[in-house]
Amino acid sequence: MLLELADWMARHFTALHLFQYITFRTIMAALTALAMSLLLGPTLIRKLAALKAGQVVRSDGPQTHLVKAGTPTMGGVMILLAVVVSTLLWGDLHNRYVWTVLAVLLAFGAIGFYDDYKKLVLKDSRGLASRWKYFWQSVFGVVAAVFLYHAAILPAETALYVPLFKHVAIPLGLFFVVIAYFMIVGFSNAVNLTDGLDGLAIMPTVLVSGALGVFAYLAGNKVFSEYLGIPSIPGAGELSIVCGALSGAGLGFLWFNTYPAQVFMGDVGALAIGAALAAIAVIVRQEIVLIVMGGVFVLETVSVMLQVGSFKLTGKRVFRMAPIHHHFELKGWPEPRVIVRFWIISVVLVLIGLATLKVR
Repeated sequence: MLLELADWMARHFTALHLFQYITFRTIMAALTALAMSLLLGPTLIRKLAALKAGQVVRSDGPQTHLVKAGTPTMGGVMILLAVVVSTLLWGDLHNRYVWTVLAVLLAFGAIGFYDDYKKLVLKDSRGLASRWKYFWQSVFGVVAAVFLYHAAILPAETALYVPLFKHVAIPLGLFFVVIAYFMIVGFSNAVNLTDGLDGLAIMPTVLVSGALGVFAYLAGNKVFSEYLGIPSIPGAGELSIVCGALSGAGLGFLWFNTYPAQVFMGDVGALAIGAALAAIAVIVRQEIVLIVMGGVFVLETVSVMLQVGSFKLTGKRVFRMAPIHHHFELKGWPEPRVIVRFWIISVVLVLIGLATLKVR
């Protein structure tokens, strides 16, 4: 929106040519989203508290979590609003990738919102049944994957690129749809599983989205992408604005979500964030790198799968409780220690992911 206005006014004010730079608009999108989150936060928390949309704590979980009961949830609405508004203000609204990621963000956010609303506001403990939640995630995931497949113009847009190897690009054909689907739906649920401690999910989100913004910018620049040996995806650079907005909104949310949390993001935020991160990675052809950088999300998901599988097959549990962050709590780690150590792991994994840009 502001880009088009600046283009029109640049004939009179040459300084407005600054809006042509993706880096400038990414920074402004991040700052705008941060400011919006900080401003919206107190009002949203009060409204959620008035609706009595409070957290329900598992009776079989760590006893230290009992104090969290009643903490306002559905704070992810704040993140979604900040990301969407900031992107619409600073992004190129003619870019199909921008609209694709926003559509994925809002679609998965709608699933989470309905689930949260039924459980927390309407007091329906069942919420949205798991089978229906997965059904709608699958519908939106398939739609996004099929759209990206049919909208692809260059072979690079549907090939699988392997980090550390400069010239390894595996043509996927229709299998691209399968990979894109599993990435979007899988990461949507992975972030949701991780969102169990104060600030645990949002800080890795900030880090991973910031790193994906770097990949998007470089993939959209033909000179940089050829030099680094990464796929050149025309137009992907605009996704840096979405990533900047997501990082800014995440930091703003962390202001209120840090231990002890004043608000939780709920499914409306977690499902949307995970799906959006995966959609961006699919577009810039960095699925494997996302799995590395989002290793905390992957670890949490694998821990649940191992726990369920082991219990069904042998009747024994691998961990004291899953997801794995609860395992460490039950071992005696204070919640802040678990959170910060998982953050440190995320920093390391994101740095490893960024290092693959040059190690080829």
